[in-house]
Amino acid sequence: MKKIAILASGSGSNAENIITYLRNKDADVSFVVYTNNPNAFVINRAEKLQERCVVFSKNEMQNGTLQNMFCEEEFDLIVLAGFLLKIPAEIIESFSQKIINIHPALLPKYGGKGMYGDNVHKAVCAAKEKESGITIHYVNENYDEGATIFQAKCEVLPSDSPEDVAQKVHTLEYEHFPKVIETLLW
Repeated sequence: MKKIAILASGSGSNAENIITYLRNKDADVSFVVYTNNPNAFVINRAEKLQERCVVFSKNEMQNGTLQNMFCEEEFDLIVLAGFLLKIPAEIIESFSQKIINIHPALLPKYGGKGMYGDNVHKAVCAAKEKESGITIHYVNENYDEGATIFQAKCEVLPSDSPEDVAQKVHTLEYEHFPKVIETLLW
């Protein structure tokens, strides 16, 4: 059985989509959802899906507690799905090439500290980009600089608002993220 940790800080729609997709494939996978936000809606999604959810503090992430949890679980893959904190170097070293992230833009553009969610889509529109998309990448010690695993593009029209771009990007996330995870596991 493959084991996946899913880290999310907010709504958890990608986490739910990943779990549902792999369940529908009858994949032999177990999940543990982790969040740093005790008010995150991902907690409700995990409960609804009957998956264990662990709430942890930033201090527990920094002091090795979270790393110890991950090591005890022996995860095959750690998936960042809307997780907003930087992963400590010790966790990255312990799980080299086993931590992936999805970014709501075509990296290397619009990546780095502070570039998440609506901030990315506003920047894409302000720059009058003709396309945006998603980048699924390995996590390293720098924000959004790990090796690219997969990218998918969508057109950005001159009339598109940041909300329109967000909707197009979410569609790509829901379509591709679970499939990429599936290929990485088997």
